Amino acid sequence: MAHTLLQEKFNKNLDNSLIKEIETIGKLVTYKKNDIIIDINQTLKHIPLLLSGNIKILREDQDGNELLIYFLEAGETCTMSLTCCMGTSKSKIRAVAEKDSTLIMIPVQNMQKWFHENASWRNFILESYQTRFDEMLEAIDNLAFIKMDERLIKYLINKTKLHSSKTIIVKHQDIAEDLHTSRVVISRLLKQLENQNKIKLSRNKIEVL
Repeated sequence: MAHTLLQEKFNKNLDNSLIKEIETIGKLVTYKKNDIIIDINQTLKHIPLLLSGNIKILREDQDGNELLIYFLEAGETCTMSLTCCMGTSKSKIRAVAEKDSTLIMIPVQNMQKWFHENASWRNFILESYQTRFDEMLEAIDNLAFIKMDERLIKYLINKTKLHSSKTIIVKHQDIAEDLHTSRVVISRLLKQLENQNKIKLSRNKIEVL
């Protein structure tokens, strides 16, 4: 399974010899929905390549409140974990499985070695940094300039793309935590969106129209 998924998700970015090496040294792991894959202050000895599923990357404030930074999709890696590995520091993020996910974990020393010796890996990492940087700028813009109702509908649309479905199974509290606000605010805004015929609400389900 690992070979098929690696070829399918990474052959556009990584050369065949590197994919074979990843198959040899990588550790295949699976996580269930809501499992913590990487936690804050964890010492990282491996970096993840996501083969299937989705992962959300979160930051935490001093009061323990979480803020969604970005999502990972199959064929991507977490550049914030790469940064920690390169600097031999502890993780500053929490990575949580958005749904059942399969990853292959790469030892840190291989990641560093390939960066200097393999052009396809180096380009993949640099492109990943650029993508995540753009997404974090967008997250900052959302917090600074976009009203909560606009953030909410954008969040819902992104969810439909991640899950390839117009119907999202999610609790109001989970949305509130991702958007760093209260459940009451989210419930009120969802009702407003439903009245505007932009969504349809049912128990723990939201259909984006």
